[in-house]
Amino acid sequence: MECFAVPDLPEIRPGDDLADLIADRVALEDGDVLTVASTVVSKAEGRAANLSAFPASPRAREIASRLEDLTGEEKDPRFAQAVLEESTELLMDAPFLLTESRFGHVSVNAGIDRSNVPDHDLLLLPKHPESSAERIRDGLLERGIEDVAVIVTDTCGRPFRHGQRGVALGWAGMPASRDWRGEHDRDGRELGVTVQSVVDELASAANLVTGEGDDGNPAVVVRNWEFGDHDGSNELFREVEGDFVRQALRQWRFDDA
Repeated sequence: MECFAVPDLPEIRPGDDLADLIADRVALEDGDVLTVASTVVSKAEGRAANLSAFPASPRAREIASRLEDLTGEEKDPRFAQAVLEESTELLMDAPFLLTESRFGHVSVNAGIDRSNVPDHDLLLLPKHPESSAERIRDGLLERGIEDVAVIVTDTCGRPFRHGQRGVALGWAGMPASRDWRGEHDRDGRELGVTVQSVVDELASAANLVTGEGDDGNPAVVVRNWEFGDHDGSNELFREVEGDFVRQALRQWRFDDA
């Protein structure tokens, strides 16, 4: 397997055709997986915004004030308002804002970015990353590039570990996971629980090339990787009923109240 960046992509503007820009710069092959950072997807979809678009509600002011008391750093209540508006649930409101997005992704601050956003204060996540991945793939199909999967990626932290890693927000042209259940190990034991999130693993591998900060490599091609002869699954984000960590957070909030 190899991962390499799509070279020389320009600064992305609202309305830019990502499929066109990428196809002009790299010869994609059948079986490739194209990962595209959510930052450039959001820019192309006009998801940059200014804090002035989020007048702070009393709840946002209360949240910002409490965070400021905990950290000693001034918190803009308009940013708290943006987080609230981009979330379907606020799982934690101290010592940071842990939220669920409209499409099921749990992350800090609703995934709102404040870096590499020329002329704006904020960059919001794509509204529907799976639809975004499908649009990019459809654009490639229109150019005769048929067997290329697309993953829209982001970076976020992990419980119990330091640092961030790449994750998938949306995907098209491939399943999210390899389902190993029913297959056997080398001793003949049947696997009963193993479901491998390959879109996350590919996103994380690509992020080694994408980099952070000012690296400027938002699109990466993964080549010579095969899904293999396994069942596939498109389940990635846990439902609340089966998410014991989220249930524990809810109970903590209830007890704390």
